[in-house]
Amino acid sequence: MRKTIVAGNWKMNGTREANRELLSQLVAGVDVAQGVEVLVCPPAVYLDQATSLVKDTAIKVGAQNVSDQPKGAFTGEIALPMLQDLGCEYVLLGHSERRTLFAESDAQVADKFAAALDADIVPVLCVGETLEQREASQTLPVVAAQVAAVIDRVGISAMAQTVIAYEPVWAIGTGLTATPQQAQEVHAAIRAQLKKLDADVADSVSILYGGSMNAGNAAELLSEQDIDGGLVGGASLKAEDFLTICGAAAARLK
Repeated sequence: MRKTIVAGNWKMNGTREANRELLSQLVAGVDVAQGVEVLVCPPAVYLDQATSLVKDTAIKVGAQNVSDQPKGAFTGEIALPMLQDLGCEYVLLGHSERRTLFAESDAQVADKFAAALDADIVPVLCVGETLEQREASQTLPVVAAQVAAVIDRVGISAMAQTVIAYEPVWAIGTGLTATPQQAQEVHAAIRAQLKKLDADVADSVSILYGGSMNAGNAAELLSEQDIDGGLVGGASLKAEDFLTICGAAAARLK
């Protein structure tokens, strides 16, 4: 059975004091009995603080990126053993900002994905199309190719305990959001792609929606059959909004 997950991607935001206040409110507000897995992904410099503040709570911590190399002369990079040392359980990979701003290729993302699996850290594979690709009716082929690059690298069985996040690039940080029907179409296509290779894997993979999910639209998005949670950007920096989204995710389980 696939998990319902709400993940907060803090991106390049935060201070020690702001993080402490936000996490204290989330720890107080998250109800483990609701059955939703709650994840926060702060900048790398705050991972140690975050894991300390949520220790022995229902909240998990993930990194925003990682190297596929275990150690060495890679100035500025972060290794998976470092994430293990800090107690990180998840890592975002292939976020559109990494793909577009830092030119990460499908092959690089696949290598990182494989390395994360080897390190027993759950990779969250981010996929999505640009506005130009959507307008050219290329959404499904583009997303399918991004997913296929990882499956070709690790094999379908390895996908069973991983997470995929569909995040239309045109809806990230723009205030635009895919309609529930647009999002569901892509989520269903991803699950169908997995099902062609292994039905059990397709049923176990959580597929999250990312792309300006907020307190106002979360319930409608999360009512769709194949949307198993959210990868939340700006709204994850506001405790009240993030907890509202977590409540919307819990409602889909009832």
